[in-house]
Amino acid sequence: MLASFIHRAVMQGVPLLFGSTGEIITEKSGNLNLGIPGIMYVGGISGVIGAFLYEQSVPSGQEINPFLAVIVPLLSCILGSFLMGLIYAFLTTTLRANQNVTGLALTTFGVGFGNFFGGSLIKLTGSSLPSITLTETSNCFRTSLPFADDLGWFGEIFLSYSFLAYASIAIALIAAFVLNRTKVGLHLRAVGENPATADAAGISVGRYKYCATCIGSVIAGLGGLYYVMDYANGVWSNDAFGDRGWLAIALVIFAVWKPHVSILGSVLFGGLFIVYNYIPNLAVSTQEIFKMLPYIVTIFVLVIVSMRKKRENQPPAHLGLSYFREER
Repeated sequence: MLASFIHRAVMQGVPLLFGSTGEIITEKSGNLNLGIPGIMYVGGISGVIGAFLYEQSVPSGQEINPFLAVIVPLLSCILGSFLMGLIYAFLTTTLRANQNVTGLALTTFGVGFGNFFGGSLIKLTGSSLPSITLTETSNCFRTSLPFADDLGWFGEIFLSYSFLAYASIAIALIAAFVLNRTKVGLHLRAVGENPATADAAGISVGRYKYCATCIGSVIAGLGGLYYVMDYANGVWSNDAFGDRGWLAIALVIFAVWKPHVSILGSVLFGGLFIVYNYIPNLAVSTQEIFKMLPYIVTIFVLVIVSMRKKRENQPPAHLGLSYFREER
């Protein structure tokens, strides 16, 4: 029972880890991207479109190529997420639009974009259900280590996940290393803390903001792809993604803007999100209370961090503010 719970918590937490890692990188540049839920949605539907087009191109009766079944949706997801990040960066960095409004607009646009193309694909398949299923592509994404089942609880907890799950952990660790141990990370943090000083030191503020936002968006988009192809077994249903994008943003605060902390935080959030399934005879109204637990924990952490006032646990000083070079 415990091994099964941890396994499901990890799977539930992987999309959150992708989203939070991407948002942390973005926020370190001073950009507060509240469009992460929409970007994750676009990442998911872009992968679905790529997978659908590839499966349709394979002649009837012929098996799909596992490599192409993975790489086509993956590249589609990366392209869609990158364009969303590019739109946000252009509006907030070049045009200096309000970051909060821009992020919320991207979320609204992303959900509408996903629902429109998701509904269109469902009509193309002629499905009687309001969903589209890409089982063959999903099976390629969900491939795990062949010997995991032979190792009992250890294999179920640590070795029974797809490559995207392990990639999420690797990306978080690499992001933590880059932010804290490299010159690029130092420059990025300088841009988020005091862009005027960074600009005076010869650091290209605009370039760092663009790169951080676009890279962060691509990473967040992978969370949407993982949810559809792995967690949901290749089934796309409009509005089925829920509030995972907002949970990813909450996880950023919980992890105090540290990617490596968000690894454990994602498992905790994933566990809190599904714990009601393991409590017998729980009323539906009570289940909704349990779904609030990740947000309650985030508020608690935010209060504690604010009271302690340690600078290393605070958000970037220039977070959410546009930089005007003329004011330097």
